[in-house]
Parts: sequence; structure tokens; C-alpha cells
Amino acid sequence: MFDGFRSGGIVKRAVAKGLIEVAVHNLRDFAAGKHRQVDDRPFGGDEGMVFKPEPVFAAVESARGAAAPPVILLTPQGRRFTGRVAEELARHPRVILICGRYEGVDERVAEGLATDEISVGDYVLTGGELAAMIVVDAAARFVPGVVGKEESVRRDSFVEGRLDFPHYTRPRLFRGMSVPAVLFSGDHAKIDAWRRRKALEKTLERRPDLVAARGLTPEERTILDPTPKERKKR
Repeated sequence: MFDGFRSGGIVKRAVAKGLIEVAVHNLRDFAAGKHRQVDDRPFGGDEGMVFKPEPVFAAVESARGAAAPPVILLTPQGRRFTGRVAEELARHPRVILICGRYEGVDERVAEGLATDEISVGDYVLTGGELAAMIVVDAAARFVPGVVGKEESVRRDSFVEGRLDFPHYTRPRLFRGMSVPAVLFSGDHAKIDAWRRRKALEKTLERRPDLVAARGLTPEERTILDPTPKERKKR
């Protein structure tokens, strides 16, 4: 799964440039016994299988070495992964991600090994590999040089607690739908104000929880509630 992830798009170019490295460690390489078993039935009786603690501890300790990078367990019980968390992880030279599977991971991994737990959403995946790819891809965008126009990353949805503004390109008229005239005005101040207003309006409409969590600044209130003269222009 990770071979495909590392061999295309922005991640591939970032790896080729030496900006990031995505190393994958197979838990079976750290499991004991003839069959290299990494999971077992849960105590107390329940459906499914649970990752044993021994191979997880051994794999992380081997990858960690003498350094002390964050060790993150990817689990539905973790804190929600956001753009701010991605930016936070990008500041670390190294991060270790533990991909859960089956019914989960022995709780002693969370108690005695992981320094943080992260969830990519309120749903359950068949394995943590996809979650790890999401985390790596999102965090990599904040590493200098990975994205060509780094300023665009700062304007992405969620980074500032709001959704992104609408984007348009050629043709100017398509199936009766036209591009807003302000984008052709050449007035960068007006364009910037339009984009900020549209981003706020879209956020209030689709994700009011984001606005409720951070509130509106006085400047944003002015953008959303212009003077009567400006309302007529809109």
C-alpha cells in the first residue's frame, strides 16, 4: 500500500528531493515465533483479534533509536486530526506512526509507548495504513519546499478555522455560469476582500461549528455585515 503512496504526486517529488522520507516497518519483522504472530485473541472474550504489545514495542524502539520523536497511535479514540495538527507534526524532524488493525492495539501500547493518539475522523477503517497516509500527506504540505507555492498552503481550508474561498479558471462563461466580475477588476484589495467574504460565508453555511469554535474577529464581522451602500453593490 505504501509503495503506491510513495511513488506518485507531491509525495514522490518530495521524497526524490530529500525533503521528506517515508519509512515503513513491518511488524512481523519484530514478532517472535515460527509464524511471526503479531495479534492474538482479546482477554475477556470478544470478536476479532488485537495487536500484541511485544512486536509493536520492539518495532517502535528500533525505529526510534536514541532520539525521542513523537510516537503517534492512529486510533478512532484519538484527538481529531486537523490542519493545525498536521502543521504541528511537520515541525518535528521525525514522527513515528503506529497503524492499528483488526479490533485495535493492546492498551499497553497507548499507555506505555505512544506519546499521542490521533483519529482521522469519526469512522472506522480496516487498517491504520490509510490513516497514516492521510497524516503524512497533510503534514508534508507544511514542510518547506514540498508545495511549490507555500503561501497557498496557509490559505487552505481549515488552516485558519474556515473553509477555502471559491476558485475559478477558464473559460469565463461555462453552460450559463459566469466567473464573478470582481476577479477581472485588477483591484487586488477588492479581490482579497471578496475571497475572504466568500470563505466566511461558505464556512458559516457548511461548517458553522468551525466558526463557533473560534468566533469571529471584528474585521470578519465587518466583512460579513457591510454598510447598506455596500450591500446594494453585492
